[in-house]
Amino acid sequence: MGLIDSMKAALTSPAPQSRPDDGSKGAYWCDDCDVRIRDVDLEGEPVCPDCGAEMRFERATGRDCAC
Repeated sequence: MGLIDSMKAALTSPAPQSRPDDGSKGAYWCDDCDVRIRDVDLEGEPVCPDCGAEMRFERATGRDCAC
């Protein structure tokens, strides 16, 4: 397959499936360490595992990532 054929295939292929809806509403962030933990992955209080500071919540819009 040549370069042109590869480009055509990439542009005409269906969009990748988005990840399943797991109920996530966003993620918790530590601004000091740049640590991100999705809300569905958090167990307990939103405290940074690296520095121990309280993490802030950032809501995702729709099904987009909160990054």
